Amino acid sequence: MKKILSVLLAISLMLSVVSLASAENEKTVNIGVTSTIATLNPMAMDATEIVKYATSLVFQSLVEADRELNFVPVLAESITTEDNLHFTIRLKDDAVWSDGTPITAEDVEFTLVVAADPQCANISLAMYSIVGVSDDGVIEENAPSIEGIKVVDEKTLTVETKYPTALSTFENNFGRYALILPKHVLKDVPRADLLTYEWFNHPTVISGPYFINDFDLQHYVHYVANENYFLGAPKIKYLNINVLASTQILAGLQSGEIDLVQQTMGTIPVDDYDAVRALTNVKAVPGSLITNQLIFVNVARVPDVRIRQALLYGMDRKAMQEQLLGESGDVVDGFLVPVSPYFSEELGVVEYDPEKAAQLIAEAKADGASTELTWYVNSSENVWGDAVQYFAAMFEEIGLKINIRTVDIANLMTVVDEGSHDILSVEYTLMPADPYTDIAWLIGGQSAWTGYTSPETDEALALSQSLTDEEEIKQQYLVINQMMQKDAPVISGWVIGKMGAVSNRLVNANADVFGTFINVQDWDIQ
Repeated sequence: MKKILSVLLAISLMLSVVSLASAENEKTVNIGVTSTIATLNPMAMDATEIVKYATSLVFQSLVEADRELNFVPVLAESITTEDNLHFTIRLKDDAVWSDGTPITAEDVEFTLVVAADPQCANISLAMYSIVGVSDDGVIEENAPSIEGIKVVDEKTLTVETKYPTALSTFENNFGRYALILPKHVLKDVPRADLLTYEWFNHPTVISGPYFINDFDLQHYVHYVANENYFLGAPKIKYLNINVLASTQILAGLQSGEIDLVQQTMGTIPVDDYDAVRALTNVKAVPGSLITNQLIFVNVARVPDVRIRQALLYGMDRKAMQEQLLGESGDVVDGFLVPVSPYFSEELGVVEYDPEKAAQLIAEAKADGASTELTWYVNSSENVWGDAVQYFAAMFEEIGLKINIRTVDIANLMTVVDEGSHDILSVEYTLMPADPYTDIAWLIGGQSAWTGYTSPETDEALALSQSLTDEEEIKQQYLVINQMMQKDAPVISGWVIGKMGAVSNRLVNANADVFGTFINVQDWDIQ
């Protein structure tokens, strides 16, 4: 009997060790998000941060922004320029694909060439700025190369731009948002097929820390670790992005079903901030006032500047911010937030003036302008949605009828692409160290967001890229934001310091607007 008990005890201990080893290899982390994911195809990537981060876990960028707003290496060892026209990209020597093939300059060239091919053009990249690319951002179909891109050696290439481009802008646009593709896998795929290529749903060769395991873009993406990741195999084997209603986030954090909420992917309702702070199993991470609730007015559909000005004067933004956000928000005008080095106190804020708004509406109506507008709102932004309901009621009292359409982020981006909105609002996080990339994207004459352009903003944007003195650059952004006050194609509803959260069991991880996933391979479970 003693022998039998000894054997059983030994077996029990062995099974315990096996169980612990199995658990060690089956670590899982769940990320809570509150927007659906439009695509996992890097070529179809839109401007939303949730798509960028969900996709770049698989296909990585050249550089990424860290929480201090510095651009730090990912696939690239460095990006340099001496004249803001010629840029040298040097890749890391040890950067390899998951199949062991080196990540080369030809991969970067291939990615940029494909991004400019009209059969699969990626409109989120400023390809139009590169020598050899049309002002519409495209090249000839199936062109093998671009004049302004030269491969120097296996790990080095150069890119020449048509006009001065600040290094920070080049790094933010091409460095952060060009997710590099494996040429040796995709070179023979017809470019017309790349936007819908099934392979991207379960890619077999990747550069990032995680493979896609399973997905339902309306509800989740499940990842499994890339054991051959060149920066080291991730300690967490399974990583899940779970799409939830914002009202479910608190319960998920409390129960431990959610381990992390990142500020630009998931929204914790402001009403739940105190409850999240009180949780003993979670660290609440207050965000800087960096996310701007921007309102875009389509000038093609709202051509009368008086109606656009009435929108600016007719919203009591400060009262709404104080009532709904308190210390978690503030009101500014234009694109920039106080943490940006180019933010200017000189701009000031247009004060609420319903009488002036009513006068502008009456004058515009007398001249034949439409006083009925459709406003699209992101369904995951509940607090802002409440504010828009209030604003619409106030506008109706002074002669402007607002029809509100609430849609999810994927459908909101479809509305943008079609330019079918009168007004559209969405939380938008401009990179504070490089406002140019987003501003040029949002108010260029070809922009579906606003369709707005002016000689003043065009000149100021160009000067922001050629000047080197920070104060002089700051003045150019002041000019741009003053034009936003004057012509009102873009209105800032408020800026918010969104809360993130990290489970106490998750180590080496921090939720922040920038830099959250830079070290995802080092995350671990305590």
